[in-house]
Amino acid sequence: MAEWSMSRLPPLPEPLDGRPFALTEAETAGLGRSRLNARDLHRPSRGVRVPKAGHSELAALVRSHTRLDADIFASLITAAQILEVPLPRWAEFSPDGGGPVTAVTEPVPWGKKSGVHFREPGKFLHLSRRNGGTLPRRKGVAGHRLKVRDGDLLEIDGLRVTSVARTWVDLGSVLPMDDLIVAGDAIVSEHARTFGKPKLPVVPLAELRRFVDGANGIHGVRKAREALEQLRVGVDSPPETKVRLMLDDAGLPEFVPDCRVDDAVGKPVWTDLGCIRFRTCVEYEGLHHLLPEQQALDSYRDQRVAEAGWRQVKINRIDMERGPEWVVSRVAQTLRKQGWHR
Repeated sequence: MAEWSMSRLPPLPEPLDGRPFALTEAETAGLGRSRLNARDLHRPSRGVRVPKAGHSELAALVRSHTRLDADIFASLITAAQILEVPLPRWAEFSPDGGGPVTAVTEPVPWGKKSGVHFREPGKFLHLSRRNGGTLPRRKGVAGHRLKVRDGDLLEIDGLRVTSVARTWVDLGSVLPMDDLIVAGDAIVSEHARTFGKPKLPVVPLAELRRFVDGANGIHGVRKAREALEQLRVGVDSPPETKVRLMLDDAGLPEFVPDCRVDDAVGKPVWTDLGCIRFRTCVEYEGLHHLLPEQQALDSYRDQRVAEAGWRQVKINRIDMERGPEWVVSRVAQTLRKQGWHR
């Protein structure tokens, strides 16, 4: 068999260049075995090739598997990433791939000593078949059998994936509670403010509630039902949810997302989190708050909030890295200035 030199490899056909592809696609494009075994291609799993120099998008990699088997669909963490549901960093898929994984009959919590689990979930694609089918068994794939009902699956550009609501319930079997709430807040988030376009939910809270109510028998539904009661509409980012949960866990007064503060002339200011009773608000400042234009807007907002008699606490990534005690202490100190006593 000829061994291709990296320096004189013929280019891949345009439809396959720079993306994962199935061997069936390669055969259609006229690629021979020698080219498919060349050193510029990863072989993450049987029947799949990934160009080393290309950008391996998750959806394209999943599609290369589902094209090999019409019964397979993306699920759990892989579905969440494709659907852009926020996940903790440890759970996100790494394009470097992982080693072989023993297939499981159903999802189990990471690290829990119950059946087979995965020590490095970010190294595996989560692919499923319906109950009754055989488990997907491939290198780098965590295989599942799921109970699927009408409406639980959808297609995005030909890619089969569990629906957003179904994915969120399934995540209840693999994510800690706080991360499940973060994902849920993002799914149901909506608001209409006096500026900008209204934000529409991916799944309205009432619709998600109906789905969860009827999800008997699905792994993760028990935790999803518990998390559902802690979801709040109006959150703009995962850090806002994390701050809210820190304050709730510490027993501080309730802070509501997207809290309206009327300024001195009665015009609304929208704050990330607000405690109306003690006129205290919390702003999470991500990197975009460092831009000069945003800093000018923030300064004007801060002035209007102060003139309305509210105190403000600004939290950033450094505060979050210091941990919940630090964040809670900063907010509690401001609440006490506003008359709160534990």
